[in-house]
Amino acid sequence: MTERTLILVKPDGVQRALSGEILSRVEAKGYRLVAVELLHASREVLSRHYAEHEGKPFYEPLVEFMESGPTLAIVAEGERVIEGFRSLAGATDPTTAAPGTIRGDLGRHWPTAVIQNLVHGSDSPESAAREIAIWFPELSA
Repeated sequence: MTERTLILVKPDGVQRALSGEILSRVEAKGYRLVAVELLHASREVLSRHYAEHEGKPFYEPLVEFMESGPTLAIVAEGERVIEGFRSLAGATDPTTAAPGTIRGDLGRHWPTAVIQNLVHGSDSPESAAREIAIWFPELSA
């Protein structure tokens, strides 16, 4: 089943010049890049993206981190791309992420207010549709 997902290379990944490496891994996996844009996310976009976390203790530090620099926003397409990219990304905590994954190979724990783990990937078809509409409204049907 062909599907689409939103992938974000977060400000830590962009700042560390890992965007090309991450894009290369996505393409090497056989996924097609539908849209790619380097942007500085606004608070409005981030508050919509992270709406489910509003009111939680990590919400404000997370939004501040995501506002701290450019983000590479990507829409990728392919068979089971949501599940596939999440597997490629690895566990949320870079310290425990398996070798061979983006977070396992390229990430590490930093003493920051929120985990800086390089990438985000949609967790379900519903989340992917919602997130793509936020970051790439022109792709919403």
